[in-house]
Amino acid sequence: MSFDLLSEPIRKYIRDQGWEQLRPIQTAAIARILVSNDNYILASRTASGKTEAAFLPILSKVDFNESGIQVLYISPLIALINDQFYRIEELCENLDVSVTKWHGEANKTLKERLIKQPNGIVLITPESLEAMFVNKPFNVKLLFSNLKYIVIDEIHSFLGTDRGTQLKSILSRLQNVNSKSFSIVGLSATIGDYNEAKRFTGNELKTKVLLDRTAKEIIVLFRYFKNENEELPLNLLKDLYIETKDNKVLIFPNSRGRVEEVAVKLKKISNRVKGHSNYFSHHSSVDKGIREYVEYFAKNTNRQNFCISCTSTLELGIDIGSVDKVVQIDSTHSIASLIQRVGRSGRKDSESSNLYFYATNKWSLVQSIACWLLYKDGFIEPPQKNEKPYDILVHQALSITKGQSGIRLTVLINQLKENYAFKQIEVFEIAQILNHLIDIDLIEKLQHEVIIGVEGEKVVNSRDFYSVFKTEENFKVLNAGNTIGGIPFSPQIIEGENILLAAKIWKIRFVDHKAKKIDVIPANDGKKPMFFGGGAVIHQRIREKMLEILYTNSAYDFLDQPCCDEIETLRKDFASFNIQDLNSERPLLIEEKQLQLFTFTGTRINRTIQLLLNIAGIKNALDDSSSSFDLEVPKQELISKCSSISLPLSHMDTHISNLLQTNPALLDFSKWGTYLPDSYKVKLIKNRYFDIEQTEQLLATMKLIDNK
Repeated sequence: MSFDLLSEPIRKYIRDQGWEQLRPIQTAAIARILVSNDNYILASRTASGKTEAAFLPILSKVDFNESGIQVLYISPLIALINDQFYRIEELCENLDVSVTKWHGEANKTLKERLIKQPNGIVLITPESLEAMFVNKPFNVKLLFSNLKYIVIDEIHSFLGTDRGTQLKSILSRLQNVNSKSFSIVGLSATIGDYNEAKRFTGNELKTKVLLDRTAKEIIVLFRYFKNENEELPLNLLKDLYIETKDNKVLIFPNSRGRVEEVAVKLKKISNRVKGHSNYFSHHSSVDKGIREYVEYFAKNTNRQNFCISCTSTLELGIDIGSVDKVVQIDSTHSIASLIQRVGRSGRKDSESSNLYFYATNKWSLVQSIACWLLYKDGFIEPPQKNEKPYDILVHQALSITKGQSGIRLTVLINQLKENYAFKQIEVFEIAQILNHLIDIDLIEKLQHEVIIGVEGEKVVNSRDFYSVFKTEENFKVLNAGNTIGGIPFSPQIIEGENILLAAKIWKIRFVDHKAKKIDVIPANDGKKPMFFGGGAVIHQRIREKMLEILYTNSAYDFLDQPCCDEIETLRKDFASFNIQDLNSERPLLIEEKQLQLFTFTGTRINRTIQLLLNIAGIKNALDDSSSSFDLEVPKQELISKCSSISLPLSHMDTHISNLLQTNPALLDFSKWGTYLPDSYKVKLIKNRYFDIEQTEQLLATMKLIDNK
């Protein structure tokens, strides 16, 4: 029995907690981790005890009397570190093991004490590790040269991302300073490609996946409120209020502006009918102190109901206690996101999860149904492949050079090549990129050695250097000197306008452009507030499922009558296209003055098709929400050009290079791509912004079926 394998202090902890039995993922992890030094990916649904599954055997196995930090816990969020700190500290209550938070907001004295006497467990973000490598490389060796385990929480959030590449590089660099090989344990509820997760550890063969498929009952209901305006329909808000007023609820709209609208308007309705006042907003633009209060309130209130309108800031595993219902307003952009969100409800084993979908337009409705059906089928989007992350290589080259206070160029090239985050990048490519960094003075060559150059000093000395993701430039919003949050600046932000923030409406009193501050007062004039935030990349499988929904007679018992009516109308509309093969045939709507081509494919493929249409001289407008193009071209001209439209795919580098000259913002998705040589910028855009391979496959078989 797994329980008997644990050390006595850990067994005492479990007895003191009154646990009747271990969870399946805990039983499996204890049996494997205690007898093996392999890497493990622990995959099971939200609130299934993954943190304990990792730490119960690790705390039983590791000798914390050895010098140095023994266990490193890496999290994507500071808030998650603060949350997990108490859980891990509680696990260690019967052990003489210190647990230390290490991030920008953590206690400085405790950090200094740890440096003087490295021991125990440290909880940290990738950015704080990066900062240590850059500024205090001696501390890295001092603290982490005897690591036994690294636990990576929410590992799915790193897969296929720039931040994930950075973390892979950091893990590789940590392994180099470590006296022995450490083991990695990754935790996740939503992995779309287990092989990719195994590769993330740097040793795919030594990494095992422990998968708990135990399902949770989910009660789901879809509702449809057609909306032609920017603001949500009043009928939707009234229905939403009635459904949520007597519960603890999380509501997930798809933008920060919509989050604020929902919080403010539900609160107004509640005030009118003398309901509870616990309506909050929670997203990255709300001040950290306010967010923490909202989390604290939710976690510590037993009797009071609440409603938190939020973005993905409450999607990951921050513990806010028990939630009765989760509401999604318009479709999630991914199944992975849907899984995380639905997992916030019914966290106790005995409870079912309650999920409500509200759709406001026909395409959002179809996409919501597609995401739900794919979720039921067990599909999760695989992470985007990024085998040659040239832009993150730039960042890590600067980090290593700065941390070493100068390094031989040949040694730097070797270190980057041996780093498993960059193993697909050739030595000659690394050399070319480094020579370009020398040319633009990010690094400077002194005989055989390189140091940070004059321009490079400005970059590496910035507080923003340690992160590889772009942070938008926000203006701080203040009321009577109190910070409410920050919002991205736009030309519409002027004195007299109203904005939504922290579940309230504010009037802009003064904008200080130099100090990047906006002074506001509570607004009572009824003037419509401005919206901000939004945008997404949709996987092709979701769009293909949407097409299947339109060409099937399946009835769905989770839809209300307006949903059924809208789907029936759409099916009748698309019945005019006599489509027999859903894999290759696509609808072409012929109207008096224009054509509308429905591709039913992913965002990156649609971008590629749009570029090909532009190259062919076909005027077009892409609506990615419906995965369709409005084409200003006669049908015959389109048909005649169709056979040759994919020809430019064989020499896309030239076309992307030309496009980049006229539209440099194309590279905005990459923070560090701007420092690459032009040819590598093109490769980065080609691999990350477009999807050449899948577009080629689609166009090779695509047949256009018109409605005439």
